Amino acid sequence: MFKAIATITLSILGAASAAQAQTPAEFYKDKQVSLYIGFAPGGTYDLYGRIVARHLGKHIPGNPTVVPKNMEGAGSIRLTNFMYTQAPKDGTAIATMGRGGAFGPLFGMKGAQFDANKFLWLGSANDEVSLCASWHLSGIKTFDDVRQKELVIAATGPSDESQTVPKILNGVLGSKFKIIGGYTGSGQMTVAVERGETGGRCAFSWASMKSIHRQWLDEKKINILVQVSYQKHPELPHIPLAGDLAKTPEDKQMIALFAARQVMGRPFYAPPDLPKDRAAILRKAFLATLDDPEFRAEAAKLRLEITPVPGERVQQIVHDIYTTPHAVVQKAAQLVK
Repeated sequence: MFKAIATITLSILGAASAAQAQTPAEFYKDKQVSLYIGFAPGGTYDLYGRIVARHLGKHIPGNPTVVPKNMEGAGSIRLTNFMYTQAPKDGTAIATMGRGGAFGPLFGMKGAQFDANKFLWLGSANDEVSLCASWHLSGIKTFDDVRQKELVIAATGPSDESQTVPKILNGVLGSKFKIIGGYTGSGQMTVAVERGETGGRCAFSWASMKSIHRQWLDEKKINILVQVSYQKHPELPHIPLAGDLAKTPEDKQMIALFAARQVMGRPFYAPPDLPKDRAAILRKAFLATLDDPEFRAEAAKLRLEITPVPGERVQQIVHDIYTTPHAVVQKAAQLVK
């Protein structure tokens, strides 16, 4: 009996040792990697997710098939919770979320069940400049106008920047954005603006504007009101930067909570506790994908701006935002409720 138990124990240990000895190429060979997208099809996050999925597999040893899958809901928080609690932690599940989604717990968002510091951040496809913009029929042409007159804007879930950015601008800079939430993604919000249901949007990236809504710009159907980022986009030198409009150091810190995350404009991540070798492989493969000439050519055709940010930089940004002074975070949290 004891001999049988010993044999079984040795077999289990042998299997575990073999699994540990498996190289990333051996693990990924003939595998399928799911790339989850936290929004409905048709928006810019969906475009970035799908183009990365098309090219990522060839840069992962073993060349797995990468399959994009949409899991929208609550501004990508539904997906983020799934990635933290249910997704496999073996390197076969990665995802992209709204850039503000990582900070739901920081602001006490109900339903956010994750620790963003524990995710493996693969990097960002773009260092974004986020905008608030108004439709040409809204009667609002400048940020000063929206300080005087209400502007109804479309938004997704409560933790998404389409809601939190206008709320912080309302609270800190005195704007009068009226937020209508519940849209599933960029596609629905675009339709709402064009139909006149709403008069504009916030957290609308300049890259998205140029790639998907070039016609709006060419036909002067959209007015750009303010930029939310660390610095102005070189193509928008005359549009005010939100941080420059803040009058006190505390106000600037609160705006910085939202401007900092623009650096992780199109973030990609994996669940916590991945094997270290696969984590390193995925980060390397992600940056290699963004530098792939075929990827770049396809991105150019889609007019997607690509300014890669390494995973280590995104990981540091998440850490830094979560170490913002508590009093500043609490005040900002009250404003974005």
